[in-house]
Amino acid sequence: MAIQSICVHGHFYQPPREDPITGEIPQEAGAEPYHNWNERILAECYRPNAELGNFRLISFNVGPTLWEWIESYDPAVCRKIVSQDHANLGRFGVGNAMAQAYNHTILPLATYNDKVTQIYWGIADFQHRFGHNPQGMWLPETAVDLETLNILAEQGIDFTILAPWQAVQENIDSSEPYLVQLDQGRRINVFFYNRELSTKVSFDQGATTNADSFIQKEVSPRFQAEKTKNNEPQLLLIASDGELYGHHQKFRDQFLAHLVNGASVEAGFSSSYPGLWLKSYPVVKTIRIREKTSWSCPHGVMRWMGQCECINTDGRWKYYLRKAFDHLSEEIDHIYFDSLSPYIQDPWALRNQYIYVVLGKMSTVDLINDMAGHKLPAQAIHSIQQLLEAQFERQRMYTSCGWFYEDFNRIETKNNLAYAAQAVRLIRLATGVDLTPNVIADLKHVISHRTGLRGDVVFQRLLRGTIK
Repeated sequence: MAIQSICVHGHFYQPPREDPITGEIPQEAGAEPYHNWNERILAECYRPNAELGNFRLISFNVGPTLWEWIESYDPAVCRKIVSQDHANLGRFGVGNAMAQAYNHTILPLATYNDKVTQIYWGIADFQHRFGHNPQGMWLPETAVDLETLNILAEQGIDFTILAPWQAVQENIDSSEPYLVQLDQGRRINVFFYNRELSTKVSFDQGATTNADSFIQKEVSPRFQAEKTKNNEPQLLLIASDGELYGHHQKFRDQFLAHLVNGASVEAGFSSSYPGLWLKSYPVVKTIRIREKTSWSCPHGVMRWMGQCECINTDGRWKYYLRKAFDHLSEEIDHIYFDSLSPYIQDPWALRNQYIYVVLGKMSTVDLINDMAGHKLPAQAIHSIQQLLEAQFERQRMYTSCGWFYEDFNRIETKNNLAYAAQAVRLIRLATGVDLTPNVIADLKHVISHRTGLRGDVVFQRLLRGTIK
């Protein structure tokens, strides 16, 4: 009997919204009747999907920065989501939750050390939330290059999910996963989602009003007759923004529930997920990937670095913003490394381990002394702590949402600038070095084509503690 399975992957994510000074999320316009967008989307999406049991029947990832907020605001929802992954872990030996690179950074545009940190932090956060190691990792915007895949494999990640056009080969068969050969004999499994089905779910509201109809009209015809005839296993993977189910589209949480637990079963299709599929069916075919590509920009990763054809307005501000942040990062990293080298043998390893402080697993003092190999003077510890906090803010300022939209004058980009301002403030407190002049000079070129607002003006307001 032919194995015909479907898998829905939901990418659940919101960018960080906290004021870096207060740690609180300010009231956000448009989120009414809720205080902010996190609260509204929790009510419309995360909570109802958890209550319906949908997280047990799909593949999913939840962004670490979103996890942190949900856990503090509504821990019961976190427990329900985790328990649904654990149900699969107990039944099949593999869970259905995936990790995510920590700050939703576009990894092909990041330095090697930043890629390592983002992946390391994402794995550590997953272990903390779910209590077991992740088998797969979702790459932000599925943006990929070989260096990123090598780091994933080095850190024990077995698979990721990509868009079909991210393969070098055209017209690939996305009903089965592939192996990507990496350096030093390493390799990683890649699942490519079904383009047509994922597009229907994401952008055609009429196609997802009835799960039974969707299965009959959209899913069934996508299985390959030749493979069915030869009893070859097929997995149709549908990938979408998880917030589509109830937030972006009303009632789609109920559509999802019936799709994976009713309509598909009645049609004779089983539900699966990547970890379980790999346990059941060995991967034999290899494939090469297109580097610096993503799922939401047909022009590679241009959307997050400059003028992109996806946006019909002036996108030069994105180039200047990234240039300003890259320049600032180089200066912060230089100060960080030089300041820590007399005390810490590997400052980058210390930065990676800092995630355990963020997660509340150990104190900063204990971490620093452990990495130093002996107890350091109180003043040295205080300065190193501020430098680590600056590194944390430096990572946050690369959150991809800051570049995603067409205009600079948006809350997402201003939040990124707030994290940059806090990093500058912390560097000054730790070392007395003021990085402000260079940042202001670089940000003068970041200009809203809509309002004329300039990046240097926003940055200086933020430095004064006025977030507007």
